[in-house]
Amino acid sequence: MSERRAAPTVGQVVLGRRLQELREAAGLRREEAARVLRVAPATVRRMETAEVALKIPYLQVLLTAYEVPAEEIAAFVRLAEGANRPGWWQRYHDVLPDWFSLHVSLEGAARIIRSYEPHFVPGLLQTEPYARAVLEAGTVGQVRPLDVERHVALRLARQKLLTREDPPHLWVIMDETVLRRPVGIRSEVMRDQLDRLLAAIENPCITLQVAEYASGPHPGTHTPFVLFRFAEPELPDMVYSEYLTGALYLDSRAEVAMHLEVLDHMSARSASVQRTRTILREYRDAF
Repeated sequence: MSERRAAPTVGQVVLGRRLQELREAAGLRREEAARVLRVAPATVRRMETAEVALKIPYLQVLLTAYEVPAEEIAAFVRLAEGANRPGWWQRYHDVLPDWFSLHVSLEGAARIIRSYEPHFVPGLLQTEPYARAVLEAGTVGQVRPLDVERHVALRLARQKLLTREDPPHLWVIMDETVLRRPVGIRSEVMRDQLDRLLAAIENPCITLQVAEYASGPHPGTHTPFVLFRFAEPELPDMVYSEYLTGALYLDSRAEVAMHLEVLDHMSARSASVQRTRTILREYRDAF
């Protein structure tokens, strides 16, 4: 049986989908592909849905059965070997929940990251003191000092994608509640965090909007979520929605389209970037 992984990488998700497409193009059902490997059909399904690592010998047998040219098989295998390598975030496996590991992988591969945040400044824009204060409040379910510091280090490491050579575009809509909720016992924690947001709003790769109280209820008033869009045509838009003990990863066209429509509606009703800059300055001056 293929080796079980804690969470798939984006590469495994992309190649799993491609493997399914090749099987379907060859006119084979999963049961027929499983007979080629002499395994249960569930093994083929888990490879295609990236629930397990892509076992190279299985790939070579399947791709040959799908009549894929030898040079394409070799290229597929090279990609699979790279996709099976653990991501940099795996060194935080001691504090990184399995259900969040894929989120970090998607974050690093996305070309556009759009999110709605009703409670806190998004992790990619948090200062170190703000992140520590949020984590110390118990929002990750544990408050042991060592665990908190490991979570803070992971959060800061994730932020490096915004300063890399080819960063994604980050588009965030925050409820005004985020600015009104004090984080930390020292006022400078919020003051420095607002300075960080004011600096971020000047970054051409970051779009930041505030959903003001005055604008009333909006269609996103449910839970925070993130929509990822990728450059790879094999990988569709995906939505990440977190709850207390886990998360959902949605990729059906209907569900993704609904979340995208909600983001578009909220963007139209939220403060413009110029107005958001003014709001941030007003709150900054109040601390």
